[in-house]
Amino acid sequence: MIEVIKKDKTTGRVTFLLKGANPAFANALRRIMIEAVPTMAIEEVEFVQNNSALYDELMAHRLGLIPLTTDLKGYERKMPEDELNAKNSVKLTLKAKGPCTVYAEDLKSKDPKVKPVYPKTPIVKLLKGQELELEATAILGVGKDHVKFAPCLAWYTYKPKVVVNNNSKEFDQFKAKYPPQIFNNGKIDAKLIEQHNLYEACDGVNDEIVKIEHDPTTFVFNIEPWGQLSPSEILASASDHFNGMLEEFSSKLAK
Repeated sequence: MIEVIKKDKTTGRVTFLLKGANPAFANALRRIMIEAVPTMAIEEVEFVQNNSALYDELMAHRLGLIPLTTDLKGYERKMPEDELNAKNSVKLTLKAKGPCTVYAEDLKSKDPKVKPVYPKTPIVKLLKGQELELEATAILGVGKDHVKFAPCLAWYTYKPKVVVNNNSKEFDQFKAKYPPQIFNNGKIDAKLIEQHNLYEACDGVNDEIVKIEHDPTTFVFNIEPWGQLSPSEILASASDHFNGMLEEFSSKLAK
C-alpha cells in the first residue's frame, strides 16, 4: 500500500509511505527505479563543425548528460541488433556561431515531446569566429547501462515512531542536549521532530524523554526525479518491470 506524504514543487521530490513491505522488496523497488526505468538521452553525435574550446569527445559527453523529456509510450528500446528508426530514436540538431553562449534550448528536436528538461543548461561558450554544428541521436536506455539514463535518485528509511515524555525527572538535565527546533513553549514537540527531520539528533540522547522506534514493515520512500519523467511515471514503470521480472522468474521455476 502506498500513501503520499509530501510533494515538493521546487525539486519535484515526492515522499510516500510504503506499507506492508520488507527491506528486500523496498530495496528491489529502489534499484529498479534507478537502474531499469528507461529514459531518453543522447547516444550518438555527428559533428559538422566544431572549433570551440571543447573537442568533439568532450562535447558529445556533455550533450549525453543533458536530461531529455521522455515519452515512454511513443518509443521503444533499441536492441543491439536493431537499426536506428523513428520508433526507437529521435534526432536533435544544433547550429550556433559565436560570440555567444550555447544552451540546451539551442538543441532543436524532431519530436517536441523529447527536448531538454532544463533549457538554460550551458553547453559551451563560443568566441568570435567559433562555430558549432551537429546532429545528435537520442535513444531510450536504462541506468544500469549508463547513469545518463537514470531517471531519479531514490532512497528510503524505516518509518520512525516518536514517543515523548516531557514529565521525565531527567528532563531538565538533558533538555540542552536536544535541538532547539523541537521545543514548543519549553516542551519537546514530537511533530516538530518530524517536521525538521531530526530523528537521528534525538535518538539515543535519553530514551526516557524521547524514544525513537521504527516499524520494520513501513518505509518512508523518496523519489527525486531528474526531470525526464515524473515520480508517478517512474514508480509505474518500475512496478511494471518488477512484475515482469517476477512473472519470468515464476515461469522458469514451473519448467
